[in-house]
Amino acid sequence: MTQSLRPALPKAIWCTAAVALSTLFVACGNKNNDAPAPATSATAPTAGATSPTPTAANGPVGAPSPAGVTGSPALPVSVTTVKVEKKDLSVRLRASGVVTPIRMVDIKPQTNSVITKVHVRDGQYVKAGELLFTLDARTEDANIAKAQAQLARDMAALADAQRQLKRAQDLLAKQFISQGSVDSNIASVEGLQATVNADKSAIDAARVAQSYSRIVAPQAGRVGMVNVSAGAALEANKTILLTITQISPIAVTFALPQSKIPAALQALQDGGAPVTATLGESGTVFKGTLQFVDSLVDPTSGVVRAKAFFKNEDEKLWPGAFVEISQTMGELKEALVIPQAAVIYAARGPVVYVVEDGKAVQRPIKVVQPQGAEVAVTGLTEGDSVVLEGRQNLRPGSAVTERPKESKDKDAASLAAPTTGAANGAGGATNGATADPKAKGSAP
Repeated sequence: MTQSLRPALPKAIWCTAAVALSTLFVACGNKNNDAPAPATSATAPTAGATSPTPTAANGPVGAPSPAGVTGSPALPVSVTTVKVEKKDLSVRLRASGVVTPIRMVDIKPQTNSVITKVHVRDGQYVKAGELLFTLDARTEDANIAKAQAQLARDMAALADAQRQLKRAQDLLAKQFISQGSVDSNIASVEGLQATVNADKSAIDAARVAQSYSRIVAPQAGRVGMVNVSAGAALEANKTILLTITQISPIAVTFALPQSKIPAALQALQDGGAPVTATLGESGTVFKGTLQFVDSLVDPTSGVVRAKAFFKNEDEKLWPGAFVEISQTMGELKEALVIPQAAVIYAARGPVVYVVEDGKAVQRPIKVVQPQGAEVAVTGLTEGDSVVLEGRQNLRPGSAVTERPKESKDKDAASLAAPTTGAANGAGGATNGATADPKAKGSAP
């Protein structure tokens, strides 16, 4: 029996020792908890010492528990709203256009020559027919003189032939010569008459060549940069001497959508629709009329070129400048209009938030016609309150509180005030936490 208890004896000893140690540790812990606070805690903190800062685990003194935050109701979302209006909405076409001159011509010489004098300067305004350049015309003058001499010689021969014909006709009447001799004289006169006519044509041709030595303005307008000076050699129909551009009136070319072609053509039949052009830099607005719609739609872009004319009497529209074109193409009667900024373009289509009984309700809509900052829609009722600002924070069914649109900045300042108070409260809580050990230590 003694031998059977020997193996189990060490195990019983170890169990007894473990129970004793556990009892000892529990007793020590209770003794430490019941021990009075150290004397140093009852004394005031030394200069420069800081009170312990509450940790995130314990939380600041007086702060609500996490369970309380989770159970609190959601705050209403502050938004601004606008009313759905029913009104007539003008449908305007807006496009980017380029100022283009109605007439512009490059001046080139029509003969090989040398410039003898330049009569214009850069930027000068000229009239039609005004002299621009004078070229060397000595060769043409000589050719005219030569042609005139040839004409004089042939005319003298023609006069002699006419006299010979008259004598032959007199002799034929007296039957001294045959009819054949008279016919020969007639042929000679007619040949010389043709020669004289050719000489006159040669003189006219020489005078045309001579006229090329005087280059005049084919139209009125503004002279661009003069590219040549006196003494420069010119090559016929190649050298560009200068460019004359008509500034007033002037045109603006822009692209017209294919869907707007019928309305534009109807406007042309009625004398042209009014068009406005706005310069982007200065914002100056100019009034003109639609005067031209091209005959071919661009198959790659689906637009057609159109052109509007402007008087441009003050010459503020300059060729090549970009302008914003606006043209009234029609009018929607009694349309439901809201700001474009209120529309949310979701995956399933455009929607808006409408305030009903203090809650946000999502409404699907259909965009009929956008026009500037407004848009005509369907799916709403006149007078509905549509959320304009703050819609990014909304969900269907969210509680909302409406605020005036003009007090947006004032509300932002008022929202910042509680944040400051909360910071002060947190500071007070921290100070209270610092004073607690002192108060506790001073307690008897």
